Formats: sequence, structure tokens, C-alpha cells
Amino acid sequence: VQLQASGGGTVRGGDSLRLTCAASGRTFSRHAMGWFRQAPGKEREFVAASYWSGNNAIYADSMKDRFTISRDNAKNMVFLQMNSLKPEDTAVYYCAARDTSSSLPVRRASNFSYWGQGTQVTVSS
Repeated sequence: VQLQASGGGTVRGGDSLRLTCAASGRTFSRHAMGWFRQAPGKEREFVAASYWSGNNAIYADSMKDRFTISRDNAKNMVFLQMNSLKPEDTAVYYCAARDTSSSLPVRRASNFSYWGQGTQVTVSS
């Protein structure tokens, strides 16, 4: 699976952004997909994940009221809608795919086998 993230940019606090991750490969629908982010000098942080059906999504507690993950298996895409952005949301955002045979927890970056290149999100105050 190859992943390409896009949709980042520079916005003001309170604005919204929608990130898109386009995936290649015929097995996309069977992968749990995740979004992570990494701010300068910090570890990569879990944001949200969607299981293959798209019906079950989990979020980091600090983001669950503002961010929404969704996926379109027919188009091999996963999205992250981010609302009410804050300066502390500034980071490089990565999409990731967990191996189809894995049942490891999706909150850990190390449990994902495939990664996109990241897209920068900058939120000014």
C-alpha cells in the first residue's frame, strides 16, 4: 500500500481543514487506517483511526470533539476533517495503514506498516 497525504496548509485558530489520504492497492478496504501527527521536537502522536468498515472510529481524547475520520473504500481514500483548529494542532500530519493481518492496537504508531509522506498543518493564533 502506498499512501499520499494532502490538504494541509496555514490557517487561523478556529478555522477548519480537511486532510485527504489517497491509497494505492487492491486491499485498501481491509486495512485499518490511522492519522498521526508530529510537532517539532515531539513524538508522533495518535489522532484518529478507522477500521475497515468505517463504522468504528476512535480518537485521541483531546481531538474527538473537533476531528472526524472517514473513509471511502470505493475511492481508496481516508479523510480527516479538522474543525476549530488551535495553534497546538500545528504539526505534520501522517496517514498510515495497518497490515491487513494485524489486530494490534491502532493508537500506537509502531503498529502501522505503511506511511504517507505527511502534510504540514500550521495554525496561527
